[in-house]
This record gives sequence, C-alpha cells and structure tokens, in this order.
Amino acid sequence: MKLLQVENLNVYYGNIHAVKDLCVEACEGEIVSLIGANGAGKTTLLKSIMQQLPVRSGQVSTFFSSNLAKMSTAGIVRRGMTLVPEGRRVFPRSSVLDNIMLGAYFRNDKQIPQDRDRVFELFPALASRKKQDAGTLSGGEQQMVAIARALMSQPKVLLLDEPSMGLAPVVVRGIFEIIKTINREGTTIMLVEQNANMALRVATRGYVLETGKIVLAGTGKELIMNEGVKKAYLGE
Repeated sequence: MKLLQVENLNVYYGNIHAVKDLCVEACEGEIVSLIGANGAGKTTLLKSIMQQLPVRSGQVSTFFSSNLAKMSTAGIVRRGMTLVPEGRRVFPRSSVLDNIMLGAYFRNDKQIPQDRDRVFELFPALASRKKQDAGTLSGGEQQMVAIARALMSQPKVLLLDEPSMGLAPVVVRGIFEIIKTINREGTTIMLVEQNANMALRVATRGYVLETGKIVLAGTGKELIMNEGVKKAYLGE
C-alpha cells in the first residue's frame, strides 16, 4: 500500500528551479532514503510534502488525501504525517518534557501518557533529563528530543531531515538503531541523509537526487553496490 506518492513535483525558489518533475513514493512499512549532495533538493522535497513551501506544479498524495496542496501543515500533522526538521529545532528554554509533549498538541486521548512513556523507553538518556532545558543538551540528545516530539503525534509516515548532521559517529549509530526500531514498530519513514552509507544500509528503497532530479532509484542494497554511488557518495 502506498502511503505517500509524489508525482511530477516542481518547486521554485524565485527563479531557481529547485525540484524538477520529481517522482518518489513510500509504501507501508518501508524506510525510503534520499541521498544527494547539498543543494540537490532533498530538504526542499520534504518541506514541499509538508506544505511548508509552495508547489508550482505536480501532486503529493497520501493515505489520507489525494492532494495535499489543499491542506495546511497542521492538517497534515493531524492526519498522520510529521517532519523532524533539519537542525532539530528544539525550544532551548523549554524543558525536555515540554518539548516532547508539544508533539501531542493536537491530540486529546487517553493514550498520550502511554506514548510519552514509550518515547522515554526509546530514549532513556532523556528520561533523567525531563526537567532540563532542551538547549543545554548535547546535539545527539537534542536530535532525540526532536524525534520523540514527532512520535508524540502518532505518525504513520515520519519524514526525517538529516538526523545525523553534526553528530559523532557513535551517536549516529545509536540514532540509526532507533530509526530501525521505530520502523519495525510500524512507522513508515522517508529519510533525507548526507551519510549515504548509513542511509542506504537501513533503506528498503532509495533515490539519488542531483540538481532537483531523481537520477537513480533502487533497493538500498542495489544502490550501495552501484559503482557510481560508491564513487560519488560512499568514498570508494
């Protein structure tokens, strides 16, 4: 079942054609990784899916809407798709707990305490820091807060934008283990990531973007063995 489908998407920044007739999809249970150089259009794609950027043409359809252009970002989150933005974007002067609970802002149900406890099971490093200001955490811990916050909205589709950015290798490995756990528990993931090696190793399928276009697609295993991908993105 396709939970997310992007068809012939075109997005501009002024006169700059940032995304060009782009087509991607994510099916239920998948981790779909998007790799490419800086400026390839990866973040622009995710922001366009979430209606944070205007789409010139093309269509984004999901399990809950045939055309997201008619919906607000808030409406998309309410229906079950959430973005963890590049740079984490935590509220530095609010507590870890308050940051996490903001993800449940649209909810009013009895499962909220259970979901809160679950994210602290996923991120035990945060459990002892509930009352600590989020801005005093390490970069890895702030990334955990950002993901935990997104999970509190109960997403069926989770968009992750550069979750490993600026993190030490040991922290990156931990973040990717958590991403795999979230996926195993039933959340479909679309992952934008500079660390192509890690991104393709966890991916069911992947896409390679260059200057706003998809230039290569395949399973994670196919892409990680591709000679062009090895030379351009894996340093081999």
